[in-house]
Amino acid sequence: MDYKYSAKTEQNEAKAVGMAMPISFKQSVEVCSHIRGRGVQDSISRLNRVVQGLAAVPYRRYNRGGVGHRPGMAAGRYPQKTCAEIIKVLEDAQANAQHKGLDTNKLVIKHISAQKAAKQSHYGRKRRTTMKRTHIEVVVKEKK
Repeated sequence: MDYKYSAKTEQNEAKAVGMAMPISFKQSVEVCSHIRGRGVQDSISRLNRVVQGLAAVPYRRYNRGGVGHRPGMAAGRYPQKTCAEIIKVLEDAQANAQHKGLDTNKLVIKHISAQKAAKQSHYGRKRRTTMKRTHIEVVVKEKK
């Protein structure tokens, strides 16, 4: 299946996509905005700290409904499952960059976005219960 990225890529860039991942769209938007523009190694280490429960992701857009304050920031949460899935996509993009001959130590996240995927229904008698699905696309660029 050919996937159309929303960002155009150049010669010194690599890309990866995670299709229909079982993670929350709202959490994915917050995590993507947290790591956008950072280095890939730095982003992976930050997300690993969130998975371990040592650091929180600041919530700026979807922070209504009782999102509490965290030390050193305003509203924030620990979306561990979302961060674990986004780490996999970042590692895929890093492997694609290495395959293209780019230096993996100088990679910076140029573009990362979360998009809603098709809703998949749960199996069984009860209707109208759907699973959360999200597409994640990443474009990394080699910094000179």
